Amino acid sequence: MAALFDDLGPRAMTVSELNSDIRGALERRFSNVWVEGEIVNFLEAASGHWYFSLTDGNSFIKATCFKNQNYRIRFMPFDGLHVRCRGRITTYEKRGEYQLSVDSLEPVGEGALAVAFEQIKARLLREGLFDEALKRPLPPFPRRVGVITSPDGAALHDILNVLDRRARSVDIVLIPTQVQGETAGRQIAEAIMLANRFCERCLEQDRIDVLIVGRGGGSAEDLWAFNEERVARAIRGSNIPIISAVGHEVDFTIADMVADLRAPTPSAAAEVVAQSEAEVMGRIGQLSRDLVRQMEYKMLGAHSDLQSLKMAAVFTEFPGRLRETRHRVERLATDAQIAVNARLAKRGEAFDAVSGRLSPARLAAAVAESSKRLSLLNYRAQSAAAEMTSGRNTDLENAMARLNALSPLGVLTRGYSITQKASGEIVRDPHQITAGEPIRITLAGGRIEAEVTRESGS
Repeated sequence: MAALFDDLGPRAMTVSELNSDIRGALERRFSNVWVEGEIVNFLEAASGHWYFSLTDGNSFIKATCFKNQNYRIRFMPFDGLHVRCRGRITTYEKRGEYQLSVDSLEPVGEGALAVAFEQIKARLLREGLFDEALKRPLPPFPRRVGVITSPDGAALHDILNVLDRRARSVDIVLIPTQVQGETAGRQIAEAIMLANRFCERCLEQDRIDVLIVGRGGGSAEDLWAFNEERVARAIRGSNIPIISAVGHEVDFTIADMVADLRAPTPSAAAEVVAQSEAEVMGRIGQLSRDLVRQMEYKMLGAHSDLQSLKMAAVFTEFPGRLRETRHRVERLATDAQIAVNARLAKRGEAFDAVSGRLSPARLAAAVAESSKRLSLLNYRAQSAAAEMTSGRNTDLENAMARLNALSPLGVLTRGYSITQKASGEIVRDPHQITAGEPIRITLAGGRIEAEVTRESGS
């Protein structure tokens, strides 16, 4: 009987145990799968992880591509892009949901590099990095040329050969860097910034006048470092003019678009920055010969003009005109001297007349007459002021007498008084006050404070 009750059926699994077993089964069964579909609901999280779904129009599957995987993908996915993914099926145990964990991702129909190229190009175009107004002119005769490329590549040898043949006076500064691989873009950008820092700190004669950034031909994957956004921004941020010389004439990169000048090949870039010394010297020689011929022609013309002037009538007439002018000037000077003397004599007579009027005797008589007239006027003014003051005083005394006659204080001097209540009201009738009420009596000699003891009417 005990054995019958011991076997009550199999042990039930927990939800976590079931989800863990399902996850193990799915990851073993679908450890490496390829899935093709359209991206929907793409989201790039702040952590750098990508979350999206794949659909074929009938079904959906959730997918994720973690940061440690998606940094290898050259382009940024977007909704509506048809892609082919490689990854594994796994589950999110807490929710019991399965999803595709993506390891690699590529567009269907066009390569990942082409999509990434168009995305970077569109972004930089919106920011204006390709504007022609930002492109700087190259120096016509650079003294020092910087070359950013691989020290082992054919591009460097081509540049050295051209410059050695066409401009031996130009100094070359090699800034070695990788030109392909995952770290090539970062190294190229750092080399551009290094060249700019060097020019900021070095002497004027040691500065780099122009930079050539490039490499020889190769596949799109080989040239990809020159399509990276960091390289484009380093080129545009450079204070040194930059020539992009990447690949062959048919190759075109983001660096070509943002650089100050694009050269189809490294050799063409070298020919651009350094014109042939023989051509320059030949041009200088030709200009020198043209200048000598022009000078000879001008000198012959000037000699002919001189002979014509020597035979001109003006040179025979000029001495006579000069003598006539001199006589006229002498006559004018004599007339001017006579006029000045006459004017001075007239002014002297006027001065003598004024001096006579201003003699000391006449001035003393005029002062005495003026003093006498001033004394008379002063006496008249004092008499008029005294008479006016006397009249004003009389009028004031009369007005004060009339005012005093009308003043209540004058009445008080005759024995009268003014009685007021404590409120200031004047008492005119005994019935206005009551016994015990304080009153104030104003006399001619002062005031009396009193209290009513009894009130009696008339």
